[in-house]
Amino acid sequence: MPRALDQLLNPDIDADRLLADPEADALLQGAVDMHVHPGPSPFPRRIGILDAARDAADNGFAAIVVKSHHLSMQTDVLALRGAGLSAVPIDVYAGIALNRTVGGLNPYAVEVVLGLGGRVVWFPTISSKAHIDFHHTHHDSRFPTSKLRLREHEPLSLLDDDGALRPEVRDILDVIAREEAVLNAGHLPADEIDALLTAAGEAGVTRMVVSHPTFIVDATPQRCAEWVRKGATIEHCLAMAVGRPQSSLTMAVLQPYLDAAGVRHTIFSSDLGQAAAILPVTGFRRMARRLIDHGFDTESIRTMFGGNAKDLLKRSEA
Repeated sequence: MPRALDQLLNPDIDADRLLADPEADALLQGAVDMHVHPGPSPFPRRIGILDAARDAADNGFAAIVVKSHHLSMQTDVLALRGAGLSAVPIDVYAGIALNRTVGGLNPYAVEVVLGLGGRVVWFPTISSKAHIDFHHTHHDSRFPTSKLRLREHEPLSLLDDDGALRPEVRDILDVIAREEAVLNAGHLPADEIDALLTAAGEAGVTRMVVSHPTFIVDATPQRCAEWVRKGATIEHCLAMAVGRPQSSLTMAVLQPYLDAAGVRHTIFSSDLGQAAAILPVTGFRRMARRLIDHGFDTESIRTMFGGNAKDLLKRSEA
């Protein structure tokens, strides 16, 4: 049986979930969260995959994608199908993040995960140079710290010493294209994202996402517009928008990105599940209310909350 909502909620940070807001709740019907961080993980997590799925399903979501920076969660999803997940009325997807803990830019791991049903390949996140450099200088970012003692490592780059894309990257792109999977640019520097998206398009990859351009990636709205022209969808994360009292992704910051990419090429995902954070559904509910209050129409919100993500995740009909 699902855990009761009052067991999942933290009254200090999720209390607004208990307040009636039928207008916002209606916009969660059919939503898709492509960026959920449940446990198990070396990082402290608040919820597991099963609770994340149940809470989303109870609020009308159509699908979630679960992500670990350290391991693929695809085998966790498959194992949980026999332990209650298959009874939850929601699609649960996973993938692989190409950090050092999975062998880095490892096409063999990508083949296995996508072959087992994984849908998303995140290029380096915590192993990217942009991520490592950012956290060497930003000690107040609230990014989680591992509970395990993990060795320091050199950052991963997609480019060789001559500035050319490494052969293993092209190998991975071929696998992604063949499996009709979603490429996510991870936490790469913007210049590497430029090269990746160009090569991905040449390889036949048609589903591409760039996450939180205002965090770590540090891309302007104009650069995001260029990425959209290359076929990318821009993902804005609710952890940065409504996840804390003084969030960095205000509407004043967000609006130029929405204008640059357009509704059809924008998705909202939670990027939540951390031990001290609000629940993913709480984030969506808050963002729904914010967008309503700023005059966004229902169709646009539904498109950014679920419609675009559904198109990314679905496979072509044979």
